[in-house]
This record gives sequence, C-alpha cells and structure tokens, in this order.
Amino acid sequence: MKQRRLMNEINVVPYIDVMLVLLVIFMVTAPMTQSGSVNLPSVGKSAQPPAAPLEVIVKADASLALRDRAGNSATGSSEKTVTRSELAAYIKQLQIKNPQQPVLIAGDKDVKYEAVLSVMDELQRQQVEKIGLLVQPGK
Repeated sequence: MKQRRLMNEINVVPYIDVMLVLLVIFMVTAPMTQSGSVNLPSVGKSAQPPAAPLEVIVKADASLALRDRAGNSATGSSEKTVTRSELAAYIKQLQIKNPQQPVLIAGDKDVKYEAVLSVMDELQRQQVEKIGLLVQPGK
C-alpha cells in the first residue's frame, strides 16, 4: 500500500477573488449612500454673538489710536488718539461693560515690529484679556 503525503499548503486564490468582488461592490455602493442629517436640540437662550473688537492702531510714526468697533464709547467707531500711558486704562474702562471684548493690535506695515510688541507687552502687564494681532489677508 502506498502512503499518501499530507498537503499543508493553502490555496488563497479563491479568497483573493472573493475580496476583489467585495471591494468592487463597496466601491459601487459607497457613493449611493445618503449621509444622515442630525436634528439638533434647541435651547431657550442661544450663545451671544462675538463682541466687536477694540482696535489699537500703531501708526508708522509709532503713535497710537484706539478704535471701538462696537461703538460703546462716545467716539463711536472713529479713531481716538491715545498715549501709551492712557491706553491700558481706557481699554480696561471699555471692557468693564463687556469683559469678553477682544483687543486687536493693528500695526502699520512700516512700523517696527518692536513697537507693536511693546504695545502688546504693556497691555499684558495691565492684565488686559484677549489680545491679538490684526493682519490684512494677502492677495
């Protein structure tokens, strides 16, 4: 009697065929599926819109001006020339009404970067919150 030898190899070709068929099925059906819409719950009081910022303008001659976009001050949205010593006090006074009002520093492109940083440093030392830099988007 002849002894049979055991075959210990697995034929993977049928598995590859099945996987390719499944891949094609998923590729065809994926664009047809609808994305679900979410119905969000409503609340009684919605979030407040963001406050219009205070702008500190550093001009080319390193002089300072303050513009209140919210119109909270008597100056409206026009510029008011201020000195470095009165800047932080004036901003703190305006932020009493709205402590979440951001402060943006707009530096002229011809002013030294050091002048802009010194204004930012002075405001941070006076504990003014939410300070940022205002830039013009490029073309």
